This record gives sequence, C-alpha cells and structure tokens, in this order.
Amino acid sequence: MTDARTEILARVREALAGSAVEPAETPAPRDLAPVAAPEVIDLFAERVADYRAVVERCRADEIQDRIAAALPAGQVVVPPGLSVHVPGAVVDDGTLTAAELDRIAAVVTEARIGIAETGTIVLDHAPDQGRRAISLVPDTHLCVVREDQVVADVPDAIAVLDPARPQTWISGPSATSDIELDRVEGVHGPRTLHVLVVATDR
Repeated sequence: MTDARTEILARVREALAGSAVEPAETPAPRDLAPVAAPEVIDLFAERVADYRAVVERCRADEIQDRIAAALPAGQVVVPPGLSVHVPGAVVDDGTLTAAELDRIAAVVTEARIGIAETGTIVLDHAPDQGRRAISLVPDTHLCVVREDQVVADVPDAIAVLDPARPQTWISGPSATSDIELDRVEGVHGPRTLHVLVVATDR
C-alpha cells in the first residue's frame, strides 16, 4: 500500500521518463539597477512606517533642517563619512566603547539601500554609515535614504549589495515579542528609527 505522495511522485516520474524536453533554468536576478519609480518609493515609505518607524520625505536642500528637528535632546554620533553636517555631533573614530555609545542619545547614518517590498534598510557599513556598533547602541537611529537607493524587492537588493561586505538589515525599531507575544522595543538596538527619504532628481 502506498501513500498519496508516493503515488503522485511515481506518476510524475513515469510521465517524465520518455520526455525529451529539458526544463529551462531560471536565471537568478543579477545586475539589476535600482528602481526609483514613484510607486516603489511610496511603497517603501508605507512599509517602513508599518514597522512603527517614523518616516519623513523631503527635498535634498531640506536634509540638514529635518535632521536637526528630528533629533532628540542629548549627544549625537555620526560616522566619519556622513555627507550631511550635523552641528555638535561626535564623529566616530572607532574608539568609542559600548558604554560610551550607550550614553549617546542618537546616531545619524546614511544607508546602502532601501527595500520597498519589505520596508527594510540595509547598511553595508561604508564610511557614510559607520561601524555596526554606532547604529545599534544609541537609542535613536536617524537614517537618510535617497530615493535612488530604493529597490523594489529583495532579489533587486541582493543584485546590488556586495556579499563581501558586512551588512545590517533593519526593519523598524529593534523589537521582540518572545515573551507572551508582548511587543518590547529597544531590546537589541534603537527603540526609535527615524527614516528620512530624500528626493532625487530624475
């Protein structure tokens, strides 16, 4: 006596036995350019907000003012290659300890890419994003994402990202529901994620 699975597989093998048709290979998506279509940008902003992150959209000439308005009171740290000037911020030189970073209120970084379908931001820790610790320890992370860095989905992101670089994928503020499904934020990283989506010329 055979079960249904065995019988179905046997029939498939029997049907394929005399077939001369070779199944076509589906190529993995590679070398895809980022897509910055308006609907993709809208979806990215919507999905990031779904994770309880704060999302703002602005023009390039508004970045500095928007960052200043969004930052909480207290000290701010920035990576050494940040392209935006943040007055009074500490520029991370790699020597700040975890305890010192824990006393810093916020970090401002840029991103390598944003993924619309999942509302995810990916950092590859280039100089404009800094080392992983500065994006994980301060309680607020303000991340600047340009519209031309947003791609539609994960395969598009994989095509753009360098697998040899360290990556941090961020989907909303750090949170867990491990204990009785009660959501607790700020367990493994910043409790507040503020994303500034900056318009780019098309």
